[in-house]
Amino acid sequence: MKTTRAAKWLSQTLAIAVIVAGSLLAASPVASADPAYGTPSLSYSGVSNPPTSDKPQSKLWWNDGSWWADMWKAGSGWSIFRLDRATQSWVDTGVVNDTRGSTLADTLWDGSHLYIASHVVTISGDGPPNPSLSGQPAKLYRYSYSAGKYTLDSGFPTEITNNSSESMTIDIDSTGMLWATWTQVTGNATSGFTNSVYVNYAANGGPGWATPFVVPVSNPNPAPDDISAVVAYGKKKIGVMWSDQITGSVWWATRTDGTAPTATSSWKVQPAIQGKGQADDHLNLKTLQADTSGRVFAAVKTSLNDSSSDPTLPQLLLLVFKPGTGSFSTSTISVAGDCVSRPQIMLDTQNNLVRAFQTAPPTSASGCAYSGVAGSIYEKTASMDNPVFGSGRGTPIIQSASSSNMNNVTTTKQSVDNSTGIVVLASDHVAKRYWFSDRSLGPVTPQPAPTAAFTAAPTTGTAPLNVSFTDTSTGTPISWSWTFGDGGTSNAQNPAHTYAAAGTYTATLTATNGGGTSSATTTISVNPAPPAGGVTVVGSATTFAGTAASAVSLQAPAGTSPGDVLVAAITADLNPSMASVPAGWIPLVNALSINSGSTSGARAFAYYHVVGAADPASYSWMLSTSVRWGGGVTAYRGVDNANPLDGPLTTAVDTTYSATSITVPGSTTATNGAMLIGGVACDCASPVVTAPAGWTGRWEAAGGQIAELADRVQTSAGSTGASTWTLSAARAVAAWRTALKPAS
Repeated sequence: MKTTRAAKWLSQTLAIAVIVAGSLLAASPVASADPAYGTPSLSYSGVSNPPTSDKPQSKLWWNDGSWWADMWKAGSGWSIFRLDRATQSWVDTGVVNDTRGSTLADTLWDGSHLYIASHVVTISGDGPPNPSLSGQPAKLYRYSYSAGKYTLDSGFPTEITNNSSESMTIDIDSTGMLWATWTQVTGNATSGFTNSVYVNYAANGGPGWATPFVVPVSNPNPAPDDISAVVAYGKKKIGVMWSDQITGSVWWATRTDGTAPTATSSWKVQPAIQGKGQADDHLNLKTLQADTSGRVFAAVKTSLNDSSSDPTLPQLLLLVFKPGTGSFSTSTISVAGDCVSRPQIMLDTQNNLVRAFQTAPPTSASGCAYSGVAGSIYEKTASMDNPVFGSGRGTPIIQSASSSNMNNVTTTKQSVDNSTGIVVLASDHVAKRYWFSDRSLGPVTPQPAPTAAFTAAPTTGTAPLNVSFTDTSTGTPISWSWTFGDGGTSNAQNPAHTYAAAGTYTATLTATNGGGTSSATTTISVNPAPPAGGVTVVGSATTFAGTAASAVSLQAPAGTSPGDVLVAAITADLNPSMASVPAGWIPLVNALSINSGSTSGARAFAYYHVVGAADPASYSWMLSTSVRWGGGVTAYRGVDNANPLDGPLTTAVDTTYSATSITVPGSTTATNGAMLIGGVACDCASPVVTAPAGWTGRWEAAGGQIAELADRVQTSAGSTGASTWTLSAARAVAAWRTALKPAS
C-alpha cells in the first residue's frame, strides 16, 4: 500500500539516515560508505516518475545478441538504447518513441516485432484517490527490426485507450492478438471512487484497437490503489491478474485464444490467493512459453506488515499457476523483517531458477522504519520446480556507495540462459541516475537445434477449412516460421489458418533457436465447398468516367428481377461527398477516405438495394463535385429481403502509396451459406486488384478510379477469417467487406 508520497519520502530519508548512522556507529567510530554493486549509467531529468517503474512492467528485452532498453533521455524523450557490454554503457540508437515526460511504458519483443505500450501515469494511493484523466491517450508503438535498426511500422503509434492509468502491461496471444490491461479510477470525493480492471485487444499485432472494456467477471473493482497485469501462457491462453485490497485477494482471470473477447462466457476467474492482508498493489508476472505445462509465475506483495509487527510474516510471495490442476502454489520470497518491496522475477532456463529481485535498505542497514524504504536492489533464487527461497534479503546486485535511494528494479519478459546472461535496471530518483547489473550465467555451450514438430486439426474437410496448428517442438525453439502451402504464412507459435479453396496443401513449420533450425510438414486436404446455400450471382455491370463528371449512372445487370439484391461500389477521385443517392439504396461504405484531399487521394462508396417491381433499368448517384470515377453493380438472388446483411461491415485503409496488399479483418456470420462480399477502392486509374484466395472477382472498373467487387460463399456460420486483396503495383487503397444473408 502507499502512504502519502511527500510524507513517505521524508520519513524514508530520515529513517535511512538514522539506521545507517546507528549501525555504523555501533560497528566502528569511523563511518564508511556502503560497497557499490552494479554499474552507474545515464543521468536523467524531465520525467515525472522513476523511469524504471512501474512494478508489473518490463523495460528490457534481448534480441540479435544484445540487450536493449526503453530509457528516458533528457531533452528528447523515451528512446531505444542498446547495451554495449564491452564498455558497459548504454548506447542511444536515436530511435525516439514517446516524448511525454508524464508517461511510463511496458515493452514486448515477440521475435519479429518490438511493442512499446506508453501510458500517461496517474497514481492513486491510500489517501484521497486520484481519478484517471481522459484525453491522455496510451499509445502503442510497433517496430520492425533489421540489420541492427528498429523502424517504426506504418500506421503507428495507435491508441490503446484515451485515459491515464497507474500502470499498463501488454502481451500477445497465439493468434497474434495483442492484449493490454490497466486499472482505471472514476468518481469523486462526493460520490465515491471506483477502480475497474480494464482490458483491450488488437488483432494482427496492434494496427487497430477495439473499445476498452472492463474484464467481464464478477466484481472486477478493487481499491483505487490496486493494479493489474497481463500474460500469455500455455500456448493458447491469456491471463489477467490484479490485486484487490478490499477483499484481501489477488484475482486471476483467464480466457482461451480465439473465444469472443468481451463475452462473459469466455472468461473464468479465481483467487490466486485470498485472505486478510494477502494483497497489496505490487505484482509481476512471467511465463515460459516453452514450458509444456504452461506454468505462470507471479511475484506479489502482501500487506501483512500493515496489521502486524511480526517480522516473520510473509512480505513477498511467489505464486505459481499450474494449468493442469487449475490451482496456485505459494512460496515465501521474503518476510516482513527483511523490509522488502517492489518485486520482479526472471526465469532462468539455464539453471531452472526463478530469480526474484527486490528493493530493501542498503547492506549497512539491518532494519527499516517500514517496508518499501528505498536503498539497494537484492536478488534471491529458487528452483522453478520447487521454489523454496533462502532467508534474508538475498545478494546485493545494485547499490551506490553514496546514495541509498535505489528502487524500482525492472527486467525482461523473456527467459534467460547462458547466451543472454542477466541484465536488470534500477533508478535512483534522488540522484536522477540509472544503474544496472550485468552478469554472466557461465560459458556458452553449443546449443542443439530444436526438433520441429506440430499437430494440425482438422487435417481434412470442406472449403473454407479452418485449421488450428499447435507447436510441439522440442529443444526450446525461440521463433517459429510457418508456410501453409497456399501462400499463407505466420510467425506465431500456434497459428490458425483458413484454406479457402479446395486442394491438397503441405503445411511446414520451421523452428529456430540459437543452435539452428529444423522443419516438419503435414498434409492438409481440402474438399470442394458444397453448392451455395441459396445465394447466387445473377450478373454484374461496370462503367467509369475517365474525365471529370458529377453524375454516376450504373446499369442494373442483365437478368435482374424483383427481390434480387444489388450491391454497388463506386470510387471517386479527390474529395467528393455523395450529394444524392437513388431511392431505396442503403449505404454500406460512405466516403471512406484514401488520403483524400483537394489535390490527391480518393473516396470509396458502397450501397445495397432490394429490387422492387417498378425499378428502373439504371440508377443515378450525384457527386458533390465533378471528378473521375469508376464503379459497378452485382446482382444477387436468394438473399433475405427483410434482413439482407448477415454480419458486420469491416474496413481497412492504407494511405502510404506503397501497399501491394490490403487485409480486411474477418467477422462472424450467423447463417449457414452466407455470401461474403467485399471490394477494393484504389487511388489509381489502371486495374491492379486480385481478389483474396477462394474469392471470385465479379468486376473491376477499367478506368477513371478503380473499384472492384468480389464474393465467396461461407458454407458454415461462424468466424470468417481475414481477407487479403493483392495489388500488382504499389498504391494507396481502401477495402471493405460484409455478408449477405440467405433467404432460407
